[in-house]
Amino acid sequence: MSELTNKIGRLLGRVEKTMVRLDLASKGEQIEKLETESMDPDFWSDNRKAQAIMQQLNALREEVTTWQGVAAQLNDLLGLAQLLEEEPDAEMQAEVVASLVPIEEQIEKLQFDLMLSGEHDERDVILSIHAGSGGVDAQDWAEILLRMYLRWAEHHRFKTEVYDYSEGEEAGLKSTTVGITGRFAYGYLRSEAGTHRLIRLSPFDAAHRRHTSFAKVEVIPDIENAIEINIRPEDIEVDTYRATGAGGQHVNKTDSAVRMRHMPTGIVVTCQNERSQLQNREVALKLLKAKLYELEQKKHEEETARLKGEHVQADFGTQIRSVTVHPYSIVKDHRTNYETGNTEGYLSGDIDPFIHAYLQDQAGGVAALD
Repeated sequence: MSELTNKIGRLLGRVEKTMVRLDLASKGEQIEKLETESMDPDFWSDNRKAQAIMQQLNALREEVTTWQGVAAQLNDLLGLAQLLEEEPDAEMQAEVVASLVPIEEQIEKLQFDLMLSGEHDERDVILSIHAGSGGVDAQDWAEILLRMYLRWAEHHRFKTEVYDYSEGEEAGLKSTTVGITGRFAYGYLRSEAGTHRLIRLSPFDAAHRRHTSFAKVEVIPDIENAIEINIRPEDIEVDTYRATGAGGQHVNKTDSAVRMRHMPTGIVVTCQNERSQLQNREVALKLLKAKLYELEQKKHEEETARLKGEHVQADFGTQIRSVTVHPYSIVKDHRTNYETGNTEGYLSGDIDPFIHAYLQDQAGGVAALD
């Protein structure tokens, strides 16, 4: 048996083993059941429930068809490789080898995705950035982070929408909230929650001295249409104001922006991106539900840790990653110790290696695809 045949056979064996472990057969039955349910005349009478079911159906379809497609391609290539053992053809062999490259890359990505097994990892994400200590440098740093995450999302072909943007006095931003839509968006970006530090020669210091600045990143899953969070109307205080950011003449000339405060918890959310006050209210309510869910999850985790006698970090103030551009260039994650000297690439959205290192660390360093 040739080396090429062996290689394809090993890959196919790994894929088939994983398909069994993922129980794709039963997921195919789930797809049939949900498809039948979606054809019911009353299916869309409960819009929230229907959307949740359709999201589940689409995710199952994508998972099953992707793995089946990879297995089919490998089977085809295996047949060609076996044929080449009987009738050697250099040109055909080169084509088989070339065809194998993108399949191996796809398997590597699928292996990466298998580490995303958290309850909400497949969901969209709501990402907020807040300037910390460091004055105008921190506000500039917060804007650099926003640009980095938007570029990362673009690279992954995820849809983004800036819900709220509060400008800094001189430069950058004080805070912003962004919705990122795409499968596993939360699973990828949950690694980014925490305090990010930047060390550089300040462009805002006349003496051009080195400054350290901080920004906090909050990452929560978009749980709308998935979990029922009951909010009493009397517990909400709503203010409207004129939007200050970009958004067209209509936005800037009317009190369309919405600030919503949940009085029992003190949680405040704002939205000024949409063109009407009604739309901004709807988005603000979605943000509030997500934050309330996050709060309940956090309370549960802290209580569990307390009962176990573990130390609980009460907020996101833990420094997770540092970017140094002077006197040397390095980005280092303090949780995984993963680092790179390519600060320019990192700030341009190349953060996948850090996400991958975090997920591997959370999984105990064991590859998901055996």
